Amino acid sequence: LPKELAKIGCEVKVFMPKYYPINEFEWGHEYVHDIGEFKVRVGGWDHPVHLFKGHLPDSNVEIYFIHHPHYFHREKFYTSDWDEDERFTLFQKGVIETMQRLNWAPDVINCNDWQTGLIPLFIKDNYSWDRMFDNTATVFTIHNIGYQGRFGTDALVRAEIEAYHFYGTGNVNFEDSVSFMKAGIVFADVVSTVSETYAKEITTPEYGHGLHNIIQSKANDLYGILNGIDYNDWNPQKDKLIPFNYSIDNLSNKLKNKKALCQRMNIPFHEELPLVGIVSRMASQKGFDIIQHAMPGLINLGCQWTVLGSGEWEYQEMFNTMHWHHPNKVGVHIGFDNKLAHLIEAGADMFLMPSHYEPCGLNQMYSLKYGTVPVVRKTGGLADTVQDWDEFESYGMDIGNGFTFEAYEGYAMEHALERAINYFHNKAVWQKIQSNGMNKDFTWHKSAEKYLELYKKAKLKRSNH
Repeated sequence: LPKELAKIGCEVKVFMPKYYPINEFEWGHEYVHDIGEFKVRVGGWDHPVHLFKGHLPDSNVEIYFIHHPHYFHREKFYTSDWDEDERFTLFQKGVIETMQRLNWAPDVINCNDWQTGLIPLFIKDNYSWDRMFDNTATVFTIHNIGYQGRFGTDALVRAEIEAYHFYGTGNVNFEDSVSFMKAGIVFADVVSTVSETYAKEITTPEYGHGLHNIIQSKANDLYGILNGIDYNDWNPQKDKLIPFNYSIDNLSNKLKNKKALCQRMNIPFHEELPLVGIVSRMASQKGFDIIQHAMPGLINLGCQWTVLGSGEWEYQEMFNTMHWHHPNKVGVHIGFDNKLAHLIEAGADMFLMPSHYEPCGLNQMYSLKYGTVPVVRKTGGLADTVQDWDEFESYGMDIGNGFTFEAYEGYAMEHALERAINYFHNKAVWQKIQSNGMNKDFTWHKSAEKYLELYKKAKLKRSNH
């Protein structure tokens, strides 16, 4: 998104913590000597902060890294450590105080998820003494409302948030905890999510995770903009991680990738049997509970399975067990493997995403580009990107690019897969479904233009206050 915004004339800077795996020597990042060390106060203590500066790959967009090893040189980006609130309080204050030292007051700060939820509050309260931010608007983007950054009331003291925001207005109080997510929603000028359908869903009790009433109160300032994908990385024509490149005009090499995938996953290659791919975090949110319930029926469908991912132990064991009992039908790799993820997108015939909720989803967009027909639950970004072949055919429109189901039930998912398998054997229809998906455009350019309009609305709202 920042790269595309720059292309359409915006001046963009990116701020993020300098997490442990980020190697400044590998990427050519430079220590910012002009600013040097400065102190950021968290929990009553002044913490020394340093800055590194670089550019986004293949771009002139500047990126600044807030460097504080005690907080950010940890095994995981996000932790359950006792000082998790301190870590991101320091980051958020560090971002604002870096802007002060750069003497750079942006028109808009686009904050992402709870880790940046205090910035809209800080701009309007803690740092309101600095008039350089008087015209700076804030946009808070929710990527997953289920992760809310909730902490005990001592987080108020550590972040130096006035008590009345918790005990008086309740603007940061969610179920007697301090919620960074709620603060972002309440204090931002505009709130966005990563798909239009998810923007509607989070106003409901089922998907709002307790914050639906707060979201409803921001209904006039709530927008959904679909994430884009980078076709330099995810494009079967030039993907360097797959053995055989192919295009919409020549799908023959897709079959060669299928053969390579079967070999990689140690299952026999059958041209006439559809191969269903799954690349996912193995969690109930991703629909693995209904896969578990439906597995006896799924394993008897006329297809093979190739699965990549890790997560909850019971789901990992479920697939390992299925591989053990059906070695010719099920190939499994537990863990993370980017090269294998690309091969599954290129080699599978179908891609299953039965998510309980999916704010945006990327794999279904990758799948469409690779001619790998998605079978998805109709929720969030999945509903906005996958058009059911049968549903649109019934209206006389041949724009379907996949198969969807609505009920969060194993039988509904199984039925959608059965429909897909039936059409797989009708090559003329199947190729039409593939081409419909491959012709879709999910580049960031389209989304960036929508974000620019959103930023203008936020800036206008800020100026009116």
